[in-house]
Amino acid sequence: MITLKELFLKNNAQTSTSPNMLEIESASGIYLYDTQGNRYMDLVSGFAVSNIGHRHPHVIEAIKAQLDKFLHLTVYGEYVQSPMVRFAEKLISVLPASLNNVYFVNSGAEATEGALKLAKRFTGRTGIISCYQSYHGSTHGALSVMGNEQYKQKYRPLLPDVSFIHFNETSELEKITEATAAVIIETVQGEAGIRVASEDYMLALRARCTETGTLLIMDEIQAAFGRTGKLFAFENYGIVPDILLLAKALGGGMPIGAFIANREVMGALKENPILGHITTFGGHPVSCVSGLASLEVILNEDLVKDVNKKGELFRSLLIHPLIKEIRGKGLMLSIQLDSFQQVEAVSKHCAGQGLIIDWFLHCETAMRIAPPLIINEEQIQDACRIILNALDSLQEAN
Repeated sequence: MITLKELFLKNNAQTSTSPNMLEIESASGIYLYDTQGNRYMDLVSGFAVSNIGHRHPHVIEAIKAQLDKFLHLTVYGEYVQSPMVRFAEKLISVLPASLNNVYFVNSGAEATEGALKLAKRFTGRTGIISCYQSYHGSTHGALSVMGNEQYKQKYRPLLPDVSFIHFNETSELEKITEATAAVIIETVQGEAGIRVASEDYMLALRARCTETGTLLIMDEIQAAFGRTGKLFAFENYGIVPDILLLAKALGGGMPIGAFIANREVMGALKENPILGHITTFGGHPVSCVSGLASLEVILNEDLVKDVNKKGELFRSLLIHPLIKEIRGKGLMLSIQLDSFQQVEAVSKHCAGQGLIIDWFLHCETAMRIAPPLIINEEQIQDACRIILNALDSLQEAN
């Protein structure tokens, strides 16, 4: 009889020639369980999705309750649906006053698309500036503002009038002019291997955008909801974006994205032409109740409080001759090694010991550490022990 893994390879489109191939049957908290009963600590949170862990009871309860009411009703923006309204209300309550209008979409890439369209529509300008080594999604528009030519060249032509600056280089901010509709930037560069901007840079960026009438789009698709020690990563810098991009942990495990702006700015999508952005499944009721429940967990259980402390524990324990640097903020960390071969070997060793880590799209020589915020000190110690053992084995083999 053909196995599930064989069916997966035969019938499901693949994103690479070497998928992980773990056959996961269930998940709970910070752990995944395969069909053989093996347990794996998820140290990447499903790629910044499961900030409160897998299947939190409050989220599951909210989803089950919504299933008894309704699922999809119509396209976004037509009916008044309580899940969408209540979720937007809660998000706005924890954001700065200027970010008071939420457009729910399906994913982070669609949030990027909507924000780029909104910036062009509101400003009447066409120029978009992004950063080298950035990642904002894989659709054509999002790909256009990705800062890695290797992943773009086979899909050109892409959006015109897009240019790039180096992240954290204040001298390059002069490239932002009165012809620039928006600067799109990750608050912490994720796929570049966790690159954290300086406060001076972020303050200068905000000032330059204000000076030129350019909208500042901050992509917190990976960095939001407590991961950097603040509910939103821009709070670390004392600035406020004009448009905020959210997804991943936004849904508590369900698919949803959002771009958030001031009501006046967002109003540009309503007319001339109408339906400036439209989405069938954006703000799906099940995703919205899941997202609201997840945000309630983060706030009610005060999960952000100990994030920096937990991040420092990782740093204090992960000391090894093969580790060149640990970058990041809070529980959004990267461990820099010398080569992809080292990263691959350590990752395989860790998986064999029940620990899931991974690397980065634009920085394959570093390992990703981004566990659920609920991870405790004992679990951190266990994870670090496995990683250090893997590094020891690698060092001994060479």
